Amino acid sequence: QVQLAESGGGLVQAGGSLRLSCAASGRIFSINAMGWYRQAPGKQRELVADITSSGSTHYADSVKGRFTISRDNAENAVYLQMNSLEPEDTAVYYCTAFIRTTGQVMAVTNYWGQGTQVTVSS
Repeated sequence: QVQLAESGGGLVQAGGSLRLSCAASGRIFSINAMGWYRQAPGKQRELVADITSSGSTHYADSVKGRFTISRDNAENAVYLQMNSLEPEDTAVYYCTAFIRTTGQVMAVTNYWGQGTQVTVSS
């Protein structure tokens, strides 16, 4: 019923920048919080940043000052601007959103995208 599609990953040198985008589509009634997680090889998935529907943000300590999360409620989209990238940022980045669908407006479901690879070379 709902799909999250990420884009913008790729290969970049240390110190460079990338901008990830994620668009939600389908039978959407409303979207609560949206966010980005990442999972590096051999590690657990971890929260990178999230943003509420009113725009309040939260960041992992490791990305504060370097990454910026934003959203466009009209487009059902969330973005992650990543600057000063480090090799430690290499991971698959996943978009997530808490969504009420038109079929079940009383229920909030957590949806995930397929992930996009970010590789930072030293």
